Amino acid sequence: MIRKAFALALAGSTLVAVSSISAQEAGVPGAADISRVTAGRYAIDANHTQVGWRVSHFGFNDYLGLFGEVTGTMELDPANVEAAKFDITIPITSVAVSSAGLKDHLLRAGKDGAAPDFFGPAPASARFVSTNVRRTGDTSALVTGQLTMNGKTGPVAILVDFTGAGLNPMNKKATVGFEGTTVIDRTQWGVGYGVPAIGRDVELNTSVAFEKQ
Repeated sequence: MIRKAFALALAGSTLVAVSSISAQEAGVPGAADISRVTAGRYAIDANHTQVGWRVSHFGFNDYLGLFGEVTGTMELDPANVEAAKFDITIPITSVAVSSAGLKDHLLRAGKDGAAPDFFGPAPASARFVSTNVRRTGDTSALVTGQLTMNGKTGPVAILVDFTGAGLNPMNKKATVGFEGTTVIDRTQWGVGYGVPAIGRDVELNTSVAFEKQ
């Protein structure tokens, strides 16, 4: 179901831009106005960036969780979007879930010296490095790149939508926001515990803020 939804999203990748008028009238610092974006090098605002994940649990419902403490950089010129570059690091140990038992399972060592079911107690951070950006609409793009996770590297394509830009009133930094969606087959990164009862496909939803350096 998740993979089908992602395929449909790719087929209809033209997205409607959100009007910035209501945000401006309400005094909100950011607005979905491309003219506010300036060229340069940006760094992730780790305090306001999250990567959410969702995976089927026995076909009954879905597990939901978040990764935080995300870091990374973006090089962007709004006049040449397809030359943009992303380099993003996601600490696996930052995973947040609704129960202590589930987090323990994700990060615990394997039983009796065996390999861990998921990531183990000291997993390396995941890293995504873009290799291509293809503009799909006025405020959207398909970003492809290589994801390194759990000691393995493989290709990932992310649907990215520009969500807002402006001056952060707290630190006075020019800020640009995006949302990204993709689906990965976790077994390609060596995380195969419980398949197929626990879903093979993992939906990833990213909300990221970049601050100009």
